[in-house]
Amino acid sequence: MKRRTSGILIHVSSLPGHHGIGDLGPDAFIYADFLETAKQSFWQVLPMNPTEPISGESPYSSSSVFAGNPLLISPQRLYENNLLTKKDLSTLPNLPTDRVDFPSVRKCKRRIFRQAYQRFRKDNHGDSFKAFYQHHSHWLDDHALFVSLKECFKHEPWHKWPEAMRDREAQALARAREHLSDRIMKEKFLQYCFYEQWDTLKQYCNVRDIRIIGDMPIYVSHDSVDVWCHPGLFKLDENKLPTVVSGVPPDYFSPTGQLWGNPVYRWDVMKETGFAWWVRRFAHNLTMYDYVRVDHFRGYVAFWEVPAREKTAVNGVWVAAPGNDLFTTLFKKFSCLPLIAEDIGTITPEVREVLAQSGFPGTRPIIFAFGGNLSIHECAPHNISKNNVAYTGTHDCNTVKGWYRKDATRGDRRRLSRYLGRRVSEATVHREFTRLVMMSAADAAIIPMQDILGLDETARMNLPAHLEGNWRWRLMPDRLTPALAQELGEWTELYGRA
Repeated sequence: MKRRTSGILIHVSSLPGHHGIGDLGPDAFIYADFLETAKQSFWQVLPMNPTEPISGESPYSSSSVFAGNPLLISPQRLYENNLLTKKDLSTLPNLPTDRVDFPSVRKCKRRIFRQAYQRFRKDNHGDSFKAFYQHHSHWLDDHALFVSLKECFKHEPWHKWPEAMRDREAQALARAREHLSDRIMKEKFLQYCFYEQWDTLKQYCNVRDIRIIGDMPIYVSHDSVDVWCHPGLFKLDENKLPTVVSGVPPDYFSPTGQLWGNPVYRWDVMKETGFAWWVRRFAHNLTMYDYVRVDHFRGYVAFWEVPAREKTAVNGVWVAAPGNDLFTTLFKKFSCLPLIAEDIGTITPEVREVLAQSGFPGTRPIIFAFGGNLSIHECAPHNISKNNVAYTGTHDCNTVKGWYRKDATRGDRRRLSRYLGRRVSEATVHREFTRLVMMSAADAAIIPMQDILGLDETARMNLPAHLEGNWRWRLMPDRLTPALAQELGEWTELYGRA
């Protein structure tokens, strides 16, 4: 990020569309055109990995760090690739357009995928599929088998599977691959469709000088193919269950902390392997995206470890991690590391040292700045330095308008008005925040779409420490108006970010 730029944060699932969830189809390309017209340089998305009902559909708790989310596959694009017919599309149900109805979407797309797969088997897509498989085989075989076994065992977590399968005995896996060969091939086909559609969309954006910022969670779900295949990389007991889990101590979002529940890494073992798993993971993300936001960067230097029996994250401890060694290894492996460090929260001198040595830009959501320490808060616009990405807020925050209406104290509102030198209202606060991040010294300014539109708390994407009701917000198509693109483009030019 060597020049002043700006962009918008919106996940693909939040885009408009006709099939119950935003996807990689026509509306994603329309959105890219909107970004170009509005003179934006970045489109930031959330993790694109598979989501699961048991984890509230959170993209930060996935069954695979390499696989794409099949729910984001576009039926329209399948039709354009001769994998569906007009009749197939015409039988799709009318699903809500204002919220993601995950159960209905799953049911609908399950049928569509079955139809597309049958056509794929009949027609010749061999060369392009073969090229995809050769590139992704290091994770695709295990992922497809894992998904197939999950269905076979009625979606029980892998640690409850028969012992031979749980422990990946070679003969048992060979029999499973033979018995489930068609289901395994179907899953490989779905991943092929996802990545073909994603690559096409990314190229469309890049040609228009729009760069994609992806998001890489630090942890993986225990019930994932990654832990199933590599249990020795995680702190597990003899039954393959976590002995300790991840989280963060009490913070802005929760007085009892956040108990994420992911298994914790055995960093000593990972270091002995030359961080091979991490190298593959970063390589994959750097291929998918132009920039990668590294979630919870603090956890690469020291992480909050909580005994697995605990019900909250209060009784955890900080444990050191070899982040400096990891990033030194990555710098040796890759000629360029376009990473953005999510360094929100209490950042220690050790974390600052790793950040300084790496040169990665940090993240500065100004929504956190208007408490009692405004003058010295690192997220206050006047304290944001060049090598940072300024945000109005993040996917974990309330919207700016929702914050002003529901969360901000009288003192917060008063400090905001004094800071701006004028009265602020619910109707104008989102515009004020947008201008503040645009005029900051940060190399990049990223605004969530909800704040561009001035939406209230009902448009919030995620409420941390709450499992239900998140990740469902969607953009209504009539909100992307030429007038909005023109205004945003004018602001972008005015503040030198075009």
